[in-house]
Amino acid sequence: MEATALRNTTDGDTARGTGAPARERLLVIGGDAAGMSAASQARKRRGPGELEIVVVERGHHVSYSACGIPYYVGGVVDDLDRLIARTPEQFRERGIEVRMRTEAVEIDPGRARVRVRDVDGGGESWEPYDQLMIATGAVPVRPPLPGADAKGVHGVQILGDGVAIRRAVVDGGARRAVVVGGGYIGLEMAEAMVMRGLEVSLVDQADHPMQTLDPDMGGLIADAIRDVGVHLHLGEPVEGFDTSPDGHVTAVRTGSRTLPADIVVLGLGVKPASGLARDAGIEVGPTGGIVTDRRMRTPTEGVWAAGDCVESRHLVSGGPVAIPLGTHANKQGRVAGINIGGGYATFPGVAGTAVCKICRVEVARTGLSEREAAAAGFATLSAVVKSTTRAGYHPGATEMWTKLIVERRSGRLLGAQIVGEENAAKRVDGLAIALWNRMTAEDMTGLDLGYAPPFAPTWDPVLIAARKAAEAVEADMAEQAAD
Repeated sequence: MEATALRNTTDGDTARGTGAPARERLLVIGGDAAGMSAASQARKRRGPGELEIVVVERGHHVSYSACGIPYYVGGVVDDLDRLIARTPEQFRERGIEVRMRTEAVEIDPGRARVRVRDVDGGGESWEPYDQLMIATGAVPVRPPLPGADAKGVHGVQILGDGVAIRRAVVDGGARRAVVVGGGYIGLEMAEAMVMRGLEVSLVDQADHPMQTLDPDMGGLIADAIRDVGVHLHLGEPVEGFDTSPDGHVTAVRTGSRTLPADIVVLGLGVKPASGLARDAGIEVGPTGGIVTDRRMRTPTEGVWAAGDCVESRHLVSGGPVAIPLGTHANKQGRVAGINIGGGYATFPGVAGTAVCKICRVEVARTGLSEREAAAAGFATLSAVVKSTTRAGYHPGATEMWTKLIVERRSGRLLGAQIVGEENAAKRVDGLAIALWNRMTAEDMTGLDLGYAPPFAPTWDPVLIAARKAAEAVEADMAEQAAD
């Protein structure tokens, strides 16, 4: 039997026959970072007597760290439960009903209801809502190639993926791994396989790993990958996956070689899981993400969205972007929940600040790369400096490369990239703050950064790079004046 939306069952401002204020219903689709943050914030502001909250989640877990999957696979984290922030039972104790193994299959905004399906039993029903929160996340990119769906070819999205990969590596006797894709997840999974003692090959059709970096900085990553024993094959698109008679992957084929594989991990990135919203007529933008305003409202009445399924405004370019990061999802979910709960909050946008590690080498970036800046219409200048993470004479000091991209005329910071060891990556946080505040390279030369020999040289690498960038802007202006 079809359920009727609660807002159609009320009589004026009171629940039918009671004289009490009507209780609203928030339905949340998706039980990870954005969805549970929204539910929690809404509950903080409105009690169970005022707001009913129901979360539907098609998987086996809620509120978990997908970012921790490579470290579970690699053995850094041995207990899967450590990746789970809260259980369904803990949320139920807070007055948030969580329905596991329940998938939303259709949204009907006109009648304010969602059709859901029991994943295990197959039964379906309609769930009404007064407010709908869409937090469907993202889905891994799986290439439409022969053998891409074979046994032993894994995406990396949910905890179950991590369990399956670890089982294949630890219990299944896998000895040779091929990672397809050289982005964040590809690098982290390559590290996990190296830590498990596998022979690892990484294949990428691009000319350097980490396409969010410029080629000069990406080249440093390529060197680091090779140094830890990963066989790196760049500029080689995958053409297919060979399989055994029982359907298990045996090799990855490129245009240049065939790489034997007991296990394949796809690290080709993700795309917004916005199909459910699109099919319901909810606006989806050019990035494939759901369109929202700064309060995380969609243009469809009563419908909110947050997390990897939405597109955001880039703080530097001003354009729409889909950058799937857990930090964004948690913040957007918080904003949506505050607003649903009757408060006021806004999400300002994203700079794309991200860090990654493969063995000893750390990588960080924020803002725009040179390629991205050019695409956004900026004329740029860049400065790259090689320094050390500590005072050069201090034991443990290692090399660190810092790159700043600035606007040619104003010297305004547009982006930054760091490659190094020993906590080099977290220096990007100061650069993200400078970018957020629209600082110029000259402004940054005066930053009062902490110094002691165990932590930094007298001139921090960030300050050296800022000085070099400011000098480049000054020299460019002088050259233009001379012309």
